[in-house]
Amino acid sequence: MANSSNYRVQLRRRREGKTDYQARKALVISRRPRLVTRTSIRNVNAQIIVAKQKGDQVLAAANSRELIKKYGWKAPTGNIPAAYLTGLLVGLKAKAAGIDGSILDIGLITPTKGARIFAVLSGVVDAGVEVPHSEEKLDKNRLKGDHIAWYAKNLGPDSEEYNAKFSKYRAGGVAPEKVAEHFSKIRAEIVSSFKGAKVAPEPQSAPEPKIKVPKQIAKATSTSKADLKAKVEQKAQPKVGVKQVPKVEAESASKTEVKPETKSAEEKVAIAKPPKAKEKPAPKEKAGVKAKVIKEAPKTKSASKEETLPRKVVPKVETAKKVEAPKEKPAKKGGKKV
Repeated sequence: MANSSNYRVQLRRRREGKTDYQARKALVISRRPRLVTRTSIRNVNAQIIVAKQKGDQVLAAANSRELIKKYGWKAPTGNIPAAYLTGLLVGLKAKAAGIDGSILDIGLITPTKGARIFAVLSGVVDAGVEVPHSEEKLDKNRLKGDHIAWYAKNLGPDSEEYNAKFSKYRAGGVAPEKVAEHFSKIRAEIVSSFKGAKVAPEPQSAPEPKIKVPKQIAKATSTSKADLKAKVEQKAQPKVGVKQVPKVEAESASKTEVKPETKSAEEKVAIAKPPKAKEKPAPKEKAGVKAKVIKEAPKTKSASKEETLPRKVVPKVETAKKVEAPKEKPAKKGGKKV
């Protein structure tokens, strides 16, 4: 706690992170009914509330558990299709009570695109209640639960992950691949329970997206020849930054490759010798003139097979000269010794 005299303790619900009083004040001042949506892991709750001096008054309310008790919903009640049906139910109740419009109250929830609170909003709007909103936050491709069916098909009913994630669907008696069909059936029953209700048409099915399957499941299911060929082609592709010799050139090089011939010692010596200078032909002797004697250049000795190692030159160590002590001069008679 702060020790300053100007410090003011926040209200309890603000300290607990349950109420944003600045946003609540703006909603209450508008004097319009609020569509309050709150979600948990298993359920979705939606209410249309009016603020009064004595407290908030609930005009219409719906919970996702009503879908099981009254309309025969067999899938889990915490997913997006259940949130849409809950919003549709509370919207039809509000229309029956004479409420034509409201404003959305999400509390402290972060407004993420495709969240369940916006699925509730879609259901309320389809029921005929006007709520100001932006279409960017709505993801209509997931309202029927097509994404659940596609994911279940990609996993396969024999995988362990399928049994772990869709155990509640099987316990309820509905296959996850048929959630969209079950959704259409329950939606028709909700609309038919309100006489004279006018609602928007059912959301359309979205095209099947590309879903990333885990590596372990992909390895188990990819047994077709096309997948194997694709893997072989990927391995055969050259790596970036590595130079590879073409196969034709490598094969021709291997065929034409000749082992180097070992040369004898005599040939090595012959190569080491310098080429002899061409001898000039001796001039013809003229009559009465003696021929000049041409001295041949001394022949260079041939290099020996084994080159002699250079001799190690041992540096001479100069011996320290002995320093002779100065000789003492004989002391004069009668004088002092130095």
